[in-house]
Amino acid sequence: MKKFLLLLLVLSVGFQGALLAQTRTVTGKVTGADDGLGIPRVNITVKGTTRGVPSDLDGNYTIEVSSNETLVFSFVGYISKEVLVGNQTTINVTLEPDYAELDEVVVVGYGSQEKKEITSSVVALDAEEFNKGNVNDPTQLLQGKVPGLSIYNKGSNPNSGSTIRLRGISTVGANVQPLVVIDGVIGASLDNVDPNDIESVNVLKDGSAAAIYGSRGSAGVILVTTKSGDRGGRGLQASYNGYVANDNVFNFQPVMTPDEYIAAGGNDLGSRTDWQDEVTRSAFSHVHNIAISGGSENTTFRVSTNFRNIDGILKNSGFDQINARANVDHYALDDKLNIKFNISMTNREQEFGFNEALRYAALFNPTAPILNPDGSYFQAILFDNFNPVAIIEQNVNEGQRKNLNFNTQLSYEVLPDLTWTANYAQQYSTSTQGTFYPSNSLFRGFNRTGLASRRADESRFTLFETYGSFVKDFDNANLTISAGYSFQEEQFSGFGMDAGNFPSNELGYNIIGSSGNILGDGANVNLFSYESPENRIIAFFGRVNFNLNNGIFINASVRREGSTKLGEENQWGTFPAFGVGADLLQYLDLAAFSQLKFRAGYGVTGSLPGPSGLAQDSFSYGFGGGGSVSFNRAGNPDLKWEEKAEINLGLDFGLLGGKLNGTVDVYSRDINDFILERTVDPAVFGTNLRYENAGKLNTKGIEVALNYSGIGSGDFSWSPGIVLSSYATTLEEFVIEEQVLGNLGSPGQNGTNMVRVAVGERIGQIWGPVFSGNVDAEGRPIFVDINGDGQINSDPAQALDDNADFQELGNGIPTLEVGWTNQMTYGNWDLNMFFRAAFGHSLVNTFRAFYEPIDPGAINSYNRTKTDLQIPELQVAQYSSLYVEKADFFRLDNATLGYNFDMTNNSMFSNLRLYLSVQNAFVITNYTGIDPDPSLQDSGPVDNGGTAGTPNPLVPGIDRRNNYFSARTFTFGVNVGF
Repeated sequence: MKKFLLLLLVLSVGFQGALLAQTRTVTGKVTGADDGLGIPRVNITVKGTTRGVPSDLDGNYTIEVSSNETLVFSFVGYISKEVLVGNQTTINVTLEPDYAELDEVVVVGYGSQEKKEITSSVVALDAEEFNKGNVNDPTQLLQGKVPGLSIYNKGSNPNSGSTIRLRGISTVGANVQPLVVIDGVIGASLDNVDPNDIESVNVLKDGSAAAIYGSRGSAGVILVTTKSGDRGGRGLQASYNGYVANDNVFNFQPVMTPDEYIAAGGNDLGSRTDWQDEVTRSAFSHVHNIAISGGSENTTFRVSTNFRNIDGILKNSGFDQINARANVDHYALDDKLNIKFNISMTNREQEFGFNEALRYAALFNPTAPILNPDGSYFQAILFDNFNPVAIIEQNVNEGQRKNLNFNTQLSYEVLPDLTWTANYAQQYSTSTQGTFYPSNSLFRGFNRTGLASRRADESRFTLFETYGSFVKDFDNANLTISAGYSFQEEQFSGFGMDAGNFPSNELGYNIIGSSGNILGDGANVNLFSYESPENRIIAFFGRVNFNLNNGIFINASVRREGSTKLGEENQWGTFPAFGVGADLLQYLDLAAFSQLKFRAGYGVTGSLPGPSGLAQDSFSYGFGGGGSVSFNRAGNPDLKWEEKAEINLGLDFGLLGGKLNGTVDVYSRDINDFILERTVDPAVFGTNLRYENAGKLNTKGIEVALNYSGIGSGDFSWSPGIVLSSYATTLEEFVIEEQVLGNLGSPGQNGTNMVRVAVGERIGQIWGPVFSGNVDAEGRPIFVDINGDGQINSDPAQALDDNADFQELGNGIPTLEVGWTNQMTYGNWDLNMFFRAAFGHSLVNTFRAFYEPIDPGAINSYNRTKTDLQIPELQVAQYSSLYVEKADFFRLDNATLGYNFDMTNNSMFSNLRLYLSVQNAFVITNYTGIDPDPSLQDSGPVDNGGTAGTPNPLVPGIDRRNNYFSARTFTFGVNVGF
């Protein structure tokens, strides 16, 4: 036995020695066949194993292998190659480009194009490039990623949508948000797609790209493609994506402590209450996404369900949502016929909370108790001053939203060069909202012995589109012709009621029918209902794409469109577009460039009014005095589209062997004929109001995007990217030559408007008197004599008079917006850091404008805002340059660290990733308010329990007191594939 073991040991050592004798060090270089340059970060692996190394920045590599092993060389955009080692010690490899992969296909209106053929300004993002972390609004995936696309959600309100602007203001009187197209369905709602289900997003930024959508594309177009099953019989696949998140207030409003308040002369009521802490919370949320996909060579499917339980940092705010989505994709008749079906349903239960509680938490007496000794809520009977905890705990503000949409698309290859497509879709949306203020609630309910409100709204949208595409290849050219028809119909309806005087506070708004106002004489009851006509859009469209020698690219389109919302004389409009591009490297020998393409495009789009019936006469009926009919507004048979014409010049380039890629776009757009309600001569029109077309805006801007790949060595890789955008909008014509808008509000400063709008000048001018830095004997601010006439006129009612001492104090629109992405990997680790910045904009800090001066006679009314800019001697609150602050900021918006487990030998999981994310990690700014993000529109003041108005895009730059607080969010998540 011992001899046998000794023999085995000798044989084993000899065998291992033989293997070691065959192991060798192999070196070499990997180059591309297209340019002969070294390719960085090529994956060089030993076939059948997990062993491997990456090439360095110049394409060089070194690896230990045996002579009988095979090396596999692979890299994105190139065809993989295998080489048997044998007795070689140097293996140089040339990889051929994979043109099927390099010719990236980009989704555009009614079809797709190879990226190289695009002549307009289009940005394509896939899921890998989206923002990470706790994302509940699909638009947040794109924030800071697309040059020219501004997305701001001031504060962290989970129930509030983002303000979106693509290349600035696109209209004054019509729709200001970009058109959303989901899986080919025009006008589909982003509320009905979960961020987890989005595969890619393409943004059509300029007029030549968006003109194919006519009146719906004036504010730009966002094309969303949802995830689907993989064709090819890969079998059933499942995934789970989930995370938990914790939100905390990022910045509280800076106010006096109780001791500081008392020292300043405030009334000490005996308690010490941090009101901002009392109305906010450390909020926990959790999100779960389960998806199953699969299929065969002919049929694929994907179904997913998303659960979201989201809490806001304001108590009693947040939502619970369930979303389900399914799609089926079937091929038949030798792939000539393709049928797609998509359906999605969403149900969201919402607690809206009361943003006003945040405002009153910053100004309520910090020595006041929350409750009286008898358990009732403490309340000082003062104007515009309510117990913030009582606002949240006594009152109810909640609702529900349901969405359903589906579409079926058929494509058939009629001839080898001709494909016909038809798409039918419907979308339904219903929402309900209820609010209740009990009889003991001083906030909105006290004077009416309680107040209840209920409303219900619903909408229906129908779409049918059909188009054909003819593709013809020639020896040195390619021609694509598309033509089609579009039918869209939408209708809205709703009703609601407000009433008070209830026998009980126990059942909330559900007992609105027992209101004493209704059962009595009907006083103080507000009933309303509405229904729009069936608004229709009918369009015919066509497009031609021509590719000559892969060097010259020409695109032209036209859309002829009619709408029932417009006057009888102007229901139809024409929206043309033309673009040309040239691959300059086909004609110039520029060795430094790997890509150099010039683009130029021109396109016309339109905008429709939001409400229906603006072209028709409007009447109202009153029941008083036996009933009467009033003529409210005159119709306008000549009412037409708003029109936007845009010129875009672009350059796409690649340098350093393709490691550095970038785009530059410059543009100029003119928006004409806003749809505005104007005061007219009653003697001519029978009433003094009518909607007319008037006004003109011009926006000029520049956008830059740069991306670099291949930084690093060994297992480390870093790919940074940056986007820059800048624009300025000038009001060239308007119905009023000059006006000041944006009322500051109460208390004490009603009628103080802050944003000047003037023909021939830039939009966004913050206007007011200039504080000299001095205070008079009575504690009043002393202003600068701007016009030098020896007198100081700071009366806001005379802000535009020749003798007024007012000037521009800042601008509410940034002059530069920046997004900086950093994607890093080290082995199985990945780190994504995204920074966002904006420069050049200012904000009116309305909290300071009201509550920073310390008036000994009024200190008992409100707590005081406390900042480093405070003037100790100042006692009188009067708006001026003192409260207009530069709001430049640099923010770490998102940092995500993840670890990808090696699942090579795991039969249960195909992938497993854990990650930790922080959003709003830090902000560098000199702004003293809670959030330096730009405010791109204004809904007016909210005073003494009032409500906000309609947002006005001509009034940017006002940081209102009822804004939701910002949060810092920590997220822990897991991605699992089965």
